[in-house]
Amino acid sequence: MEKFLDTTLKYKVADMSLAEWGRKEIEAAEFEMPGLMALRRKYGEQKPLKGVRIMGSLHMTIQTAVLIETLVELGAEVRWCSCNIFSTQDHAAAAVAERGVSVFAWKGETLPEYWWCTAMALTFEGGKGPNLIVDDGGDATLLIHKGYAAENDATTLDAPTSSYEESVVVDTLRRCLAEDSGKWHKVVEEWKGVSEETTTGVHRLYQMAARGELLVPAINVNDSVTKSKFDNLYGCRESLADGIKRATDIMIAGKVVVVCGYGDVGKGCAKSMRAYGARVIVTEIDPICALQAAMEGFEVKRIEETLGEANIYVTATGNCRIITLDHMKQMRDQAIVCNIGHFD
Repeated sequence: MEKFLDTTLKYKVADMSLAEWGRKEIEAAEFEMPGLMALRRKYGEQKPLKGVRIMGSLHMTIQTAVLIETLVELGAEVRWCSCNIFSTQDHAAAAVAERGVSVFAWKGETLPEYWWCTAMALTFEGGKGPNLIVDDGGDATLLIHKGYAAENDATTLDAPTSSYEESVVVDTLRRCLAEDSGKWHKVVEEWKGVSEETTTGVHRLYQMAARGELLVPAINVNDSVTKSKFDNLYGCRESLADGIKRATDIMIAGKVVVVCGYGDVGKGCAKSMRAYGARVIVTEIDPICALQAAMEGFEVKRIEETLGEANIYVTATGNCRIITLDHMKQMRDQAIVCNIGHFD
């Protein structure tokens, strides 16, 4: 019978013939990431990460490939998966796999495939786990904690599930434990810590810490100044328009755009859409952020007041139920609804 977690499988990507294309784009991206390249020059010979096992659950893109290859250059043993079923750039995954890194990611994974990829990335040779995790959204951290809890009390896997994805996680853990009933305790033994990149994952970690369930120290990367004030603001300012245009090929000028949330991400989104010539409306529950939006010249309304008027809705809150089915039924025909960032 085929093993669920087969450590002889070195990688699983969509198409290895894309590696050459991926390599060209990685080399181009290196010029846009001078910080990582400086780390390679400064510490490459010293190999400060030699012997360290690092697992990443982070969008498998060209830019992530530069990070992965920097970790390898500094001596780390790396295994990687994507933190989203749609975000992998297949040519990036192929190029990294060709260099000997264990990558389990392809664009358009099913949920069972996604959680299998996460479990595979967490399983190093000999069944060992990572020393450090680079997480985005908290899924790798979640899987370890749920597995650890299930080994302590198997009945935790019998609890009713509230969604299809939750049932997939339970099934993944059952299959892992069927092969190794002590897998997750062995993983936790050598697990030193996790860094979390996004708001959603950070919220999960704070909740776990408050309940006394967090098994290792965690670094909140999301709230570092260089993340929140640069990536969240300036990065999203560029990526929102890029994503909308790639997905729909519409003209933004003259459209009415509703940005839900006016935190750092929402600020970048609102400025981006205004720069393209859209009329921007902001919805925001925090009075200070709402006042900031008004002082920037944006209309501030409740979402219910925009239905039937707006062409594009962007949720930038990291929360759930911002836009409901009821809202969608009242939107104008062909309205575009999108989310930027992670989700709750």
